[in-house]
Amino acid sequence: MSAVAHYLQHLAAERRLSPHTVAAYERDLANLSRLTAGRPLAELGVADIRGAIVKLRSQSLAATSVARQLSSWRGFYTFACRRLGYPRNPCLGLRPPKAAKALPDILSPDTCTQLLDGAAAPAGDDALLARDRAMFELLYSSGLRLSELTGLDLGDLDLQSGEAQVTGKGRKTRVVPVGKAALDAIAAWLPQRQALLRDPADALFIGRNGTRLTPRSVQLRLSRWALQAGLSQRVHPHMLRHAFATHVLQSSGDLRAVQEMLGHASISTTQVYTHLDWQHLAKVYDQAHPRARKKP
Repeated sequence: MSAVAHYLQHLAAERRLSPHTVAAYERDLANLSRLTAGRPLAELGVADIRGAIVKLRSQSLAATSVARQLSSWRGFYTFACRRLGYPRNPCLGLRPPKAAKALPDILSPDTCTQLLDGAAAPAGDDALLARDRAMFELLYSSGLRLSELTGLDLGDLDLQSGEAQVTGKGRKTRVVPVGKAALDAIAAWLPQRQALLRDPADALFIGRNGTRLTPRSVQLRLSRWALQAGLSQRVHPHMLRHAFATHVLQSSGDLRAVQEMLGHASISTTQVYTHLDWQHLAKVYDQAHPRARKKP
């Protein structure tokens, strides 16, 4: 088995990363091989890795893409040095290019209300409308990732305590609170779900055919809801997660609590929402303070 195959097996079996993530690592390592003319990875040095980074930058790749590939390469060499007897990690000491941190698009509380309002729901099958409302309320109520939503099983939800156990990145589980609006919507969906079931299934959210709903289906249904609600901006499921984090942080100021609810491994990931909060405050200040407004 090749060194790369050993590493990919380690990612899948020991680190329990998703097939999508493992495939991304495989692509990055294959790209390193191409950038270094197919030389054995065990023979590459710091100059080779630096040259590969220069080639990536010459392709006008975003700094974030270059940083991601360097991270993949570094992870492989760390594993190879520890487990496979590689003599050195040529990625040590190399820093990725700096990139401006992009701030996520955010829905305001009023926009979320407009989106989730019952009158905005598209006409159609009552069972599917009940399901969609439950999904979108839960995304906003608990800040779930799309994969966490579609991966939920019926047994993961406790309506009595108002909690749900979700499986996030790296298959790590966490318990999140579920708000009253989401609980009511889920309670309305469950009898409809039972009617759609054709075979015994664990999935909380299922499609018309009785099987677990796919992430793509959720994206399409949310886009339809946004259109019916009269929203001018494109809405995707992760925007409801961003909205959850921003609105809770604005109200509570508790960054650690938001980190726990989002399932972020590092608080630095959660801190992007403090920048969003500051942007909002700065905008309000510029509009309201008589000495802040620029003279025409």
